[in-house]
Amino acid sequence: MVLTPPSEPMLAQAAESVPGPGVLAGGLALEQKFDGHRTILFTPAGPGGRVLLQTRRGSLVQDRFPDLVAAAEQLPDGLVLDGELVVWGTAAGRLSFEALQRRAAARGRTAAALAAKTPAFFIAFDVLQQDGTELLTRPYRERRRILEDLFDTHQLSPPWTLCPMTTDLAKAREWLETWTDVSGVEGILVKGMNQRYLPGSRAW
Repeated sequence: MVLTPPSEPMLAQAAESVPGPGVLAGGLALEQKFDGHRTILFTPAGPGGRVLLQTRRGSLVQDRFPDLVAAAEQLPDGLVLDGELVVWGTAAGRLSFEALQRRAAARGRTAAALAAKTPAFFIAFDVLQQDGTELLTRPYRERRRILEDLFDTHQLSPPWTLCPMTTDLAKAREWLETWTDVSGVEGILVKGMNQRYLPGSRAW
């Protein structure tokens, strides 16, 4: 479930749009929803494997994002991350969906040139596999802890970014009021802390 934020009346009613007590077991987790392309990243299971980037429609697009493939050296093998692929527009000072679309359509030398001009970032909001072990049935709170530990242990830096998450509704409303016009945050996604991974559940 996503709360869409554009207008002031909607901001005032945000609390009323959140699932009530007991609807999502174990409490609520509120994540920022960015204006990008939903993407799953696979690191090689072992030597000789390839980094793969798969869109929500199943297309493989790692050839369009050579900067991310190169930066995957920071990541351990046997890892699968779910996240949002975004591009920062330097001139506009915010995320640029248009620049992302141009990069998603480019190949070869054009892809490399665009990577140098408008680098991509991967905002990770879930971990589906670690060290070759599938995590889909683990509760969200456990997957989030594993994801945070991954960033801490490997000291991950851009283009790898940990998606902001809070359990504080007031903090989430602050995000809606201050971030949407500045950095391309589209809304807030609400998850249950005890919820298993649900493929495709980030749809508006």
